Amino acid sequence: MASIHRTTMSPTKLELLTGWLPRQSWYAGGAEKPELVRAGGFRLDDPEGEVGIEFMVVVDTAGREPVAYLVPLAYRGAALEGAPGEALLGTAEHGVLGTRWIYDGVHDPVVTAQLLALLRGEAVPQHQNESDTPDPTVTVHGDGPADGSQVRVNRVLRAAEHERASSAHVVAGWTWPDGTAARGVFATA
Repeated sequence: MASIHRTTMSPTKLELLTGWLPRQSWYAGGAEKPELVRAGGFRLDDPEGEVGIEFMVVVDTAGREPVAYLVPLAYRGAALEGAPGEALLGTAEHGVLGTRWIYDGVHDPVVTAQLLALLRGEAVPQHQNESDTPDPTVTVHGDGPADGSQVRVNRVLRAAEHERASSAHVVAGWTWPDGTAARGVFATA
């Protein structure tokens, strides 16, 4: 199980995401700089213990209406060989682990393998902020995909529990800035 370190990270995840998010094709914000707040998510464990895996939800409050984004993150102790340039959010100095290379998880094979394992019922979602603590609020619906299946991550989140009933999907929650809880489909096979 992954350990959550109570330490500093510089720059912070939100600082890295503030610069990276507006450059993405799926970014729904306007020309203004995003104002991001952490809103939820969960973690998965890397069976090898090398890659940190977090499915982070951030809400951009800069526009007229808040927008929730899902960003799967991979935390690595070295650069990921063969990753496209746009996959790297940046590097950060972690107070315990040293320099971490932080990637958009959809480009990281460990993250995508563990997401598929979750959809097949072979991985247990972990609490985002507590070590060694399963998160029972993250649920999988439908039949898990076979090996080699494609997974689609919903980058802009909408509050809805189900998509197509025939596909396996992950449902989890986040909290809007006004304190309202929401749940939606994070990923589908």
